[in-house]
Amino acid sequence: MADNSVRKDLIPMNNRVHEHLCSATITEVEWERIHMHLTVKVDYAPNYDPSIPLDFYLVAAFLKANARFKVDQSDPYTYHLSLNVTNMGAVMCVPTGTYTIYACQGTDILCAPEVAPELAPKLADCSRTFLHNNKTKGYCVNFSVTEEEEDLGIILNIMDLSKSGLKVFNVDDRPDIRPTGMARVRKEFHKRYVKAGRRFMVWYYNILHDLNRAFRGKNAKKTVLFMSEQSEKLGTNIMSVADRMVERGMEKDFDLIYSARATVANPHYGIPSWLKVLGKLAKSDIIFLDDHAPILDWLFLKEDTQLSQLWHAGAGFKSSGYSRWGHTGCPAPNGCHRQYKYGIAGSRHIAHFFSEVWGINTENVLPTGMPRMDEFLDPEYRAAKEKELREQFPMINGKKVILFAPTYRGKNHFDANYPYHLIDFDRLYRFCADEYVVLFKMHPWVSEPVPIKKEYKDKFVDVNKYPNINDLFYVTDLLITDYSSNIFEYSLMRNPMLFFAFDEIQYSFSRGFHRDYEESAPGKVCHTFDEVMTALENKDFDYEKVEEYVRVHFDYIDSGASDRVIDWIVLGNLPEDIRASIQAVEDDVERLRRLDFSSLTPVEESEDEDTSD
Repeated sequence: MADNSVRKDLIPMNNRVHEHLCSATITEVEWERIHMHLTVKVDYAPNYDPSIPLDFYLVAAFLKANARFKVDQSDPYTYHLSLNVTNMGAVMCVPTGTYTIYACQGTDILCAPEVAPELAPKLADCSRTFLHNNKTKGYCVNFSVTEEEEDLGIILNIMDLSKSGLKVFNVDDRPDIRPTGMARVRKEFHKRYVKAGRRFMVWYYNILHDLNRAFRGKNAKKTVLFMSEQSEKLGTNIMSVADRMVERGMEKDFDLIYSARATVANPHYGIPSWLKVLGKLAKSDIIFLDDHAPILDWLFLKEDTQLSQLWHAGAGFKSSGYSRWGHTGCPAPNGCHRQYKYGIAGSRHIAHFFSEVWGINTENVLPTGMPRMDEFLDPEYRAAKEKELREQFPMINGKKVILFAPTYRGKNHFDANYPYHLIDFDRLYRFCADEYVVLFKMHPWVSEPVPIKKEYKDKFVDVNKYPNINDLFYVTDLLITDYSSNIFEYSLMRNPMLFFAFDEIQYSFSRGFHRDYEESAPGKVCHTFDEVMTALENKDFDYEKVEEYVRVHFDYIDSGASDRVIDWIVLGNLPEDIRASIQAVEDDVERLRRLDFSSLTPVEESEDEDTSD
């Protein structure tokens, strides 16, 4: 009964395949991280108009369209199709199933593309398996062709490998290191304790949420939670928005609350801490995060709670989240990122990098700019910090300043490091002469100090303890970095940059880039320190790339990012064009769910039909 009521608003698709109005051939299959790309050649019947574009759908065996490909035409007969398998518009992976591709025009089904004969033997190599959950589970996209038929119709099997029935072996299955005796008992008890604890916390959150909504008055103030699970100090984006709300006197209309814990570095917070966080989540109407929150990988917020991500990274190169799906440390198919209603970016040009990371729609990444840059772009703040820096580090006065500020190497906070032996400190010191000084600002996770010789301390300064790298940019004439997102802020200084990317190949494999590194780096890329020194000596910085970087990455260069976050997200006053684009995607997803391809089902002959000659 329920199914029939839903099917009343279905959109019937008309099967016109038998009319042979067109045919299509898949000539290429390629992958770009999580994006599947197909090249399709289309031939039309003589009386058919090729100027009317086609739509291409991924249709499951039960004759429902679960995804529509993005389409780009290089000419009327060549279509380039793309599909993000981690988010086909509905903020979820393409569901598991067996699929066929159909080319349609409006509500007419015209053909099912076949595989070019020369491509068919290579299809197996085009399949992909994306491992996740510490590589114990996987999401597989497998290509094949139809069998026992004359054509080469393409078949896509999308599978959840955790449901394959195969056992996934891990450390506990190795007899030589398998825990035994009390160690095994303690390990098993801990696993059961964690599972039971999470079930209780989900129940506790739901009860608190429902009670809060039931008993608070209609005129009660909305609650805004500023939250971090990565640090016991809230990030600068978060605090810039919170402080600005206070400056605007919004505490009379909103209850502003805060939560900051370092659960990634220290997962052993006590029960009172967890209950307190759950209480804050339950009463919140709007939540701002400044990074991934592991608690929200298994605790799913109620629909009336709006979660937004104010990630600190302006726009570096490093892939993270779903951009590096299949690599170590990537997210599960569902979790924290999927719950974001909004994220923020510096411009619309780069919003798709962030949406790919979070597995949400690009339209929901708002080009507000980075709130922390409101202070950075304040002339009075800059003047005060420049004065402070020149007093604290007098050796920079009258000199040109090189800031050496790379990201860390290693997997995480615990093994973060930097290979100082690659730096030719002697040659760099000689280069400085009476013209330059070098400030070394390593990533906060790198605990090993910069090995500066005593006799070099008149020109080399370790500024790792200086709290805010952005302040250092005011006195910096040249930045040397690698894959760090600090280029975002520094680009607005309109000064040159060099990129010491000695491990570009290894880094691209282990961490990945979500765009071409050497093309998008706003400066000269060097792969050896000798190349760095040659570039310094020749003043060869590829400076023209800086202005292009600024043009692409900033829609606003002002001190209004915090206000835009407040106005657009907290107060709900989105610009009309952004609101319309979000609604258009939601409408498109809803329409996709209603498409009915059941006309493709063969009509069976009636038993009463007369088949005599």
